[in-house]
Amino acid sequence: MVARAVAVAVSLLLLGGGAHVAPGQPAADSSAPDSLASDSSSAAPAPARPSILHTPFVQTHGTKGLDHLYGMRFAQAKAHFDRINRRYPDHPVGPFLQGLNLWWTLMLDLTDTSHDAAFIEQMRTVIDRCNALLDEDADHFDAALFKAAAHGFLARLHSNRSRWWKTIRNGQKAINYVQKVEAVAPKRGDYVFGSGMYDYYVAILPGEYSLSKAILWMLPDGDKARGLRRLREAARNGRYVRTEAIYFLAKVHYLYEDDFSASRRWVERLRERHPDNPFFHMFEGRIHARWGRWGEARSIFAAVLERAQAGAPGYNAHMEEVARLYLARDRLYRDQYREALAHLAELEQLTQRDSETTKYRVLGYLYQGMVYDALGRRDLAMNRYRKVLRMEDAAGAHDRADRYLGEPYAG
Repeated sequence: MVARAVAVAVSLLLLGGGAHVAPGQPAADSSAPDSLASDSSSAAPAPARPSILHTPFVQTHGTKGLDHLYGMRFAQAKAHFDRINRRYPDHPVGPFLQGLNLWWTLMLDLTDTSHDAAFIEQMRTVIDRCNALLDEDADHFDAALFKAAAHGFLARLHSNRSRWWKTIRNGQKAINYVQKVEAVAPKRGDYVFGSGMYDYYVAILPGEYSLSKAILWMLPDGDKARGLRRLREAARNGRYVRTEAIYFLAKVHYLYEDDFSASRRWVERLRERHPDNPFFHMFEGRIHARWGRWGEARSIFAAVLERAQAGAPGYNAHMEEVARLYLARDRLYRDQYREALAHLAELEQLTQRDSETTKYRVLGYLYQGMVYDALGRRDLAMNRYRKVLRMEDAAGAHDRADRYLGEPYAG
């Protein structure tokens, strides 16, 4: 848990830099209207060298490629990113965008580590190109921007793999470059996404994870209201990070703000922009399930399952695992035990492909035990609860298995 808090803090430094406020100094006033005009650092000096991200060629092919990427059309996305790379063979933008194809392959199933090495190599190519540009010009804006971004993605990957030292090292390598970018970047559109993330998470983390206080005292104060304001600005006016900003607005209202209406509103924006993205499709179902809208959740997860069985791009075995778990849970609590068991049997087969025990396997066995108890098959139920206790805990499954071993689940 301490390592996780360290990783979160380092990631926040990567995202926001925080170069303009000394540690412990109050952040700027957040009471201004929903506008960035009140930010004290809004009039940043322009970079000495114009960013390649502002050229019409990169804007056209970059945004088209990203739209294809979020739509799981990886080949079409790669074609646009390759055109950028051919036009600018010494610039880091090409390999960085190409790396996003690999990143989204990873995102669709984080239990699959087979693409890790290729992604790490791609980010190293980005860093090598950045270093070459920085050797010629120590203040090269794009080189600083993409070097920080590459180390940020490496930190995120290593954090997902619980490699905390590598997470921290990549964060440390990026901090100086984040600060260089922060000092000259405009305070609007794409450029406020990172600072918005920083403001929000630094403000709320101490209340969510007490151990983070041991790390966050070293960082500038956050400001939740300003963070949300900046994220909304990026969601409205960003070119390259608009989808990410919309996703994080949905996520923070889902996880921390406890706001169903806002979560639903932002995820609907995601689904409208990228209706073929399975990650966003699944997230929509989770939002409805969390707030007990099981009629909507049931329909969404059934649609995810249907697309997975049809082989739709991105709707892989992991997506089917998640959909079947939620559908089994729905059937269990509606006393449709035979249908629940059918989903759980399929889930058990799907999770056999995972090299490590996942929470879906653990929860699958827990729900099997509950179904068998409801059906009066106590021996089978106890067998499943004991299996759960032999595995690593997930989502409080051990406590429930212990309880149901002592007193059968009654339905």
